[in-house]
Amino acid sequence: MADSPIASEVFTDRAAGRRPTLGYALVVASICLWSVNATVAKVVVDSGGLSPLRLAQLRATGAGLILFAAVALLRPRSLRLSRGELGFFLVFGIAGLAFVHFLYFTAITHLDIGIALVIQYIAPVLVAVWARFFVHEPVRRRLWVALALALTGLSLVVEVWSEGALDGVGVAASLGAAFAYALYVLMAERSLERGRDVYSLLAWGFVFAAAFWTFAQPWWSFPGHVVGRDASLLGRVGDLHAPVWLLLAYIVVLGTIVPFILLITALHYIPATRATVVAMIEPVLAAVVAYGWLGEEIGSLQIFGGLLVLAGIVLAQTARAGQAVVVNRGNST
Repeated sequence: MADSPIASEVFTDRAAGRRPTLGYALVVASICLWSVNATVAKVVVDSGGLSPLRLAQLRATGAGLILFAAVALLRPRSLRLSRGELGFFLVFGIAGLAFVHFLYFTAITHLDIGIALVIQYIAPVLVAVWARFFVHEPVRRRLWVALALALTGLSLVVEVWSEGALDGVGVAASLGAAFAYALYVLMAERSLERGRDVYSLLAWGFVFAAAFWTFAQPWWSFPGHVVGRDASLLGRVGDLHAPVWLLLAYIVVLGTIVPFILLITALHYIPATRATVVAMIEPVLAAVVAYGWLGEEIGSLQIFGGLLVLAGIVLAQTARAGQAVVVNRGNST
């Protein structure tokens, strides 16, 4: 989600139906890239020596420059900003995009990737709860079942009965990422309802996130020597090495830009509701990649808890009658 973000997108559910097989294939392809991205990010932090703060800065800046340039070339008029939108993008870019990436990268350095993603994926449930209690939207009763499933599953994932079972910093960062992701989704819904398109929303969001990181940690203090070194790929392939700049290029291009394009394109062929359900495989697939690459293992009770969380998310996604549908990611991971 994460990457989720959550490096996610928000779209109005609309009929699409032509060539659905292609649509599903595009969604799965985007999820595969994001799932690998989680492990690549962990390698960059743990082996490459780049902090989660700097990795979040590089991801935001790289994605912002590429997206903004593309939108400026293809849809220049969509980049116009009103004065009222400046405050919106300050919050959206910083509290949403910048922090969801930083908190997610922090979480996966302290927790197994699958566990961190499952915790972060409670964000759609938080969105539905916000809609019910703070916006007073009509929400179906299944929300309560969704909330119960998500909380029960989350308790199993973090093993609340076992003191010290999971790293507290990692759990806190994952929960923080979930709240940042939920904020991002709610603000994106509001912006799209007011007429802004997805592409310019993302472009400006990443630009504001990049500007924040530049102010928070100036580029002249960036540890440039890290980018030029080789990093062990860790885990089962620890004897292999790759240049850090190549891993960073994956995170920016194949872990952020390309998956967004694939997911957006998929919505021309399948409704957003179906894409949402397919996107729920990300924590599972990311855990499989982390197991095969890094040797990370998750206990049977935690796997069961993760399935409960995913079931709760699916119910929560369909609980908001007549509202926009959240198509996960992007993050977050």
